[in-house]
Amino acid sequence: MTNTAQPPQGFVTRTPPVFERVEDERRHRLERLAGACRLFGREGFSEGLLGHVTVRDPEHATRLWANPVGVSFNQMKVSDLVQADHEGNLTYGNRPVNPVGLLLHSAIHRARPEATAVCHAHSTYGSAWSTFGRPVDPLTQDTAVFFHDQAIIREPRVAMDAAEADAFAEAFGDNKVGIQVGHGIFTTGASVDEAAWWFMSFDKACHVQLLAEAAGMPEQWPPDAAAGIKAALGSQQFGWLSFQTLWDEIIATDSDLFD
Repeated sequence: MTNTAQPPQGFVTRTPPVFERVEDERRHRLERLAGACRLFGREGFSEGLLGHVTVRDPEHATRLWANPVGVSFNQMKVSDLVQADHEGNLTYGNRPVNPVGLLLHSAIHRARPEATAVCHAHSTYGSAWSTFGRPVDPLTQDTAVFFHDQAIIREPRVAMDAAEADAFAEAFGDNKVGIQVGHGIFTTGASVDEAAWWFMSFDKACHVQLLAEAAGMPEQWPPDAAAGIKAALGSQQFGWLSFQTLWDEIIATDSDLFD
């Protein structure tokens, strides 16, 4: 469910850059993609060869940039990233891309022009929560951000062709989070920054829900209050802005990601 509400007054300290040249915008997106992979690695989201972040090319709408198979999230560099079209053909670079991941991400990008970036990784809490087949509840202010913005995707469990991938995208709808039952979580955003922030935040929301339910019967926020929190803190702008603190951290310690 796309939400373009403005962040609360006083939160807007930075704004997304505006580019005059497509080459500069492409470079910016690739840097943020590599940085998001590094942050996912720090969070422990990597699972061997699995996990993928994609961003639409700013010039060629049917091409995606992605992290290749076989490069650790913790070591991802701009020079490692590859480009592929929606049919899975590499159009830049020579490292392979996860074929199932590319199928699913391409389907989401085709169905949703506003989804510039898509994230998926085998995070522990997101994967665990996916086995319940239901949305995370608005238990706290942080989890209320995702109120009525989560899709439960039961079929397909694994997409092996374009038709199954399209069914996955249809089930995802216009939500910012997709929970594929027994698999894990996917997030979307108008930027890599936003999609990555929602992924990290939602994985923590899954952790909170698991802890709370293990301890007892948690109380939920009233629906009108949860909707208010989502409107205030669940917008594209707030998601982008929230990521900037993590970006500042990663470039202070991992300057080689720009190589």
